[in-house]
Amino acid sequence: MIRAAARRRDAEERDWLLRGSPPPPWVRWPPPLLLTAIVVIQMLTPESLDLSFLVAAVSPLAALSYGPTATALLGGGVLLLLSLPGFGLGHPGNSDELTITFIALLSVLFAWVRSRRERQLVTVSTVAEAAQLAVLPPLPDRVGRVRCAGLYQAAQRESLVGGDFFDVRTSEHGVRALVGDVQGHGLAAVGTVASLLGAFREAVLDQPDLEGVAARLDRRLIVDSADEEHTELFATAVLLEFPDGSDVVRVVSCGHPAPLLLRGPQVTELAVASGAPLGLGIAGADPPERLTVPLFPGDRLLALTDGVCEARDASGDFYPILERLSGMIRADPAAIDDPAALTEQIWSDVLHYAGAVRDDVTMMVFAPENVAQTAT
Repeated sequence: MIRAAARRRDAEERDWLLRGSPPPPWVRWPPPLLLTAIVVIQMLTPESLDLSFLVAAVSPLAALSYGPTATALLGGGVLLLLSLPGFGLGHPGNSDELTITFIALLSVLFAWVRSRRERQLVTVSTVAEAAQLAVLPPLPDRVGRVRCAGLYQAAQRESLVGGDFFDVRTSEHGVRALVGDVQGHGLAAVGTVASLLGAFREAVLDQPDLEGVAARLDRRLIVDSADEEHTELFATAVLLEFPDGSDVVRVVSCGHPAPLLLRGPQVTELAVASGAPLGLGIAGADPPERLTVPLFPGDRLLALTDGVCEARDASGDFYPILERLSGMIRADPAAIDDPAALTEQIWSDVLHYAGAVRDDVTMMVFAPENVAQTAT
């Protein structure tokens, strides 16, 4: 449902040379193709045309994608071709042969270093991905009677987890969902994200209402920052509850952007009162106000973080999510029936509008089934 890992792998394939990640398969083709092209062109052209200097590039190109053994074989093949006059690769002198031999040996060394570094990078990336996915595990397409689809994009491209967090859980009170944003982003916020998600997963099981869940999250942040001086640890969050046996959604906001209700082509922001952010010690004494909204068949709810609504265009204007989303649905009414595709369409529109987004982004679409539909 959340496609963060796939996005990171796509970015690694695009920027492999700068990021140090394993090269894509197509990088293995240039060395043999270049060598073949040089031999063919040299044999078909007059002897006065000497292309032997180009063969020196074969070994360095091989070092970009091949291991030390394959690079050594290609380098040896180059030296062999230079020594065979039948191939017409000019008549290089001793100094040229020594130069090409030195380049080939140096390329073998580079290939060995690169291969070793890639193995280390794969190991570290695998461990990091496993750790981060333990914090934000992939969610199923359905939780209880609620279908879920979403998109998560960390601000740091090397990271799967940033300052945004989300979860959807079932309880005896119905399906409960959480979408939030920790102060800051990147790997520094992962510890706080893990702490909040752990508290949420416990609270949904024993707290009778969303206000109690919010109070538990608030207390968690207060405890975590108690031993740190001059800390300003806080988070915003929105909690949703889809109670069993009732076609309503209950919403509590702790300083977070309000969810959007998608009812056909109409997109409206839920009028939920914005309470204090989590971690300020206010949620327990002055709990946020809960909003209850009736749901009709086909209704969708979109919860998001400020990485979407605070994206700016070149003139500094914020992304007008209500107008843009309503326009998308009017142009393609079937988009609301495919929540996963809808989040991708919104994300593409955000990038087209803002050019680039430098904050963590989370969008989650909830499609609750009607109680009558569930019963049948």
